[in-house]
Amino acid sequence: MFSLTTSFQPQQMIVPLSQLINALHSLKSTATASVQTLHKDFTPEHSSFLKEPSVSLRDLGLSDIRVSQLDELVSRLLPTLGPEQPPAVPSTWKTSHLSTNSFFHNKHGFSHRRTGVFGSQIFHRQYHSPVKDVCSQLQFLPVWVQSRGFKTLRTKARRTGTGYDGPVESETYTPNFMKGLLLREKGPEAQSLDQLTKNKNLPENQQEAFKTGFTEGFMRSQAFTQRTQDSLRRTRLILLVLLLVGIYGLSRTPFLSGKGSFSDAVRFRTTSGLDSAVDPIQMKNVTFDNVKGVEEAKNELLEVVDFLKNPQKFTVLGGKLPKGVLLVGPPGTGKTLLARAVAGEADVPFYYASGSEFDEMFVGVGASRIRNLFKEAKANAPCVIFIDELDSVGGKRIESPMHPYSRQTINQLLAEMDGFKPNEGVIVIGATNFAEALDNALIRPGRFDMQVTVPRPDVKGRTEILNLYLSKIKVDTAVEAEIIARGTVGFSGAELENLVNQAALKAAVDEKEMVTMKDLEFAKDKILMGPERKSVEIDKKNKTITAYHESGHAIVAFYTKDAMPINKATIMPRGPTLGHVSMLPENDRWSETRAQLLAQMDVSMGGRVAEELIFGDDHITTGASSDFDGATRIAKMMVTRFGMSDKLGVMTYGDVTKQSPETQAAIEQEVRALLKDSYERARGILKTYSNEHKKLADALLTYETLDAKEIQTVLEGKSLDH
Repeated sequence: MFSLTTSFQPQQMIVPLSQLINALHSLKSTATASVQTLHKDFTPEHSSFLKEPSVSLRDLGLSDIRVSQLDELVSRLLPTLGPEQPPAVPSTWKTSHLSTNSFFHNKHGFSHRRTGVFGSQIFHRQYHSPVKDVCSQLQFLPVWVQSRGFKTLRTKARRTGTGYDGPVESETYTPNFMKGLLLREKGPEAQSLDQLTKNKNLPENQQEAFKTGFTEGFMRSQAFTQRTQDSLRRTRLILLVLLLVGIYGLSRTPFLSGKGSFSDAVRFRTTSGLDSAVDPIQMKNVTFDNVKGVEEAKNELLEVVDFLKNPQKFTVLGGKLPKGVLLVGPPGTGKTLLARAVAGEADVPFYYASGSEFDEMFVGVGASRIRNLFKEAKANAPCVIFIDELDSVGGKRIESPMHPYSRQTINQLLAEMDGFKPNEGVIVIGATNFAEALDNALIRPGRFDMQVTVPRPDVKGRTEILNLYLSKIKVDTAVEAEIIARGTVGFSGAELENLVNQAALKAAVDEKEMVTMKDLEFAKDKILMGPERKSVEIDKKNKTITAYHESGHAIVAFYTKDAMPINKATIMPRGPTLGHVSMLPENDRWSETRAQLLAQMDVSMGGRVAEELIFGDDHITTGASSDFDGATRIAKMMVTRFGMSDKLGVMTYGDVTKQSPETQAAIEQEVRALLKDSYERARGILKTYSNEHKKLADALLTYETLDAKEIQTVLEGKSLDH
């Protein structure tokens, strides 16, 4: 409990703080009333409302204080009247003592006068403050200073129910607008127009005009209200119709109706995966006749077709057909086409799904889609399920804290293929070009039993594929698919289809009626080396160097026994090269002899040797850098991998940098010897056939591109008839 100790001589006492505060408030009210009695201009009727409150010493807790001490305390607590009090004109508004006249006094706790509580000097500050002095002098400057004089209106009505017995002001001091607001009474409500005119006290000669104006205004307001309501009704009706049409349109879209398709095989699947339905398709127009260049793969899949056509043929002996067939091969070799051909040959439903369809961010969605797929397939057995890009769903299982549920999909696939529940009559065909990434449990016997390799087609397969696609366009009768097939070593079926399409586009641009051999050659060169750079302006000197460089390759290739036959030579810039000589093998080479490898090195050296012989050592160019790269690579493989070095023998060297310094020096010496011998052989051939070399270079400068027959004609000394 807080207490305030006050010393009086010769006696000391302790007064509770709460009682002292009550006493101060009472003395404040008494002092205010006393100051008001000093106003000379007060009227007698004002003093009738002043009533001094009576406070006993016992109520204040001051009964033990002597009279002399009480007088001294009261004198110190009473406010000191200044020269400005009382006011010159009595006011009906009273200033609240909770605030002061100065804004700075309220904010900083001081004013220009050193006054204490109620004007006394009891609790004034004893230190000097520069801010205080500035604030004290502000009121004397010619500026406006904010005054905080909060005023309240004391009315008898407000004090009646509060039990306040203090002085109350008369109602005569209430402003007129307040009286009008408080004492205003509602007039009588008119029930008819006649009664309204009577209440308005209108003359008889004005009543008819008033009624007419009132009626016109009322009718106009009614018409305006009716038009507004009609407009709102029409707007609401239009919005309702648009909303219904929008809902109906959304319900017809594949995203909400579930009638969309994925590769014409499966319905649209929502992200929930729980209502994903799959529809099979019939592959009646796709058979093994549409698949070319993969005869071995077709033969292995024939037994699957036989089982689907006649299952009793295999089950009567107690045997079981493999549940899954895995097609492995590079992209574009026809794996998807083979799977469709199996279903088409057997005339059974075909279910298509991509491995990425089972990969979902929600837990359990992939496994649910696997279950739905096999459930639909079992209901329509016998059938074929084809899962493309199997490595995306059947990859090796790992323990990953980032994806703790990533194994659910592959586990469900493993259970469906070889689980407790049988799936008789359902053949699963998977396709991938990354078989190393598949989980071992997926490719074990009992799941994907058969693994069929679908390689790139050989020259015979490429010829069949080209003939298949050429039969779908208009081609010249002089087109030989075998020549194009020989020049497209390593092309897949999809790349050969693109080649035929590019040739057809080139013929259409040239406004030809059919595709010719030149169009096919143009498309092949564009795919292999890039588009022609006709906008490149090459000066005559560089063009001449390029012509002799390329003719040097052609001369060495033409007169070297074991070199590949020449297909064509050109000095037309294409891609990063300024010219090239293409060579075609007669057949696909499964292995190469030492003589064939040396012949390739000799042909590579022919370009640099030609520049040296024609233009001299000081004018050789950097155009032979790629030729040297190829020749050096062949020489290193002959020494380190093929065992074709007499000095190093048949030992292979996987990583040359890990060998001893002596071995590395020996390998380098052997490679250098092979390259030097090859260079000398090319030099000898070009010196021997220098006239033919010049004729061929001149022909290239004239015609820019020469095919195999034209090159042979030039080298035989005959003229070209163009």
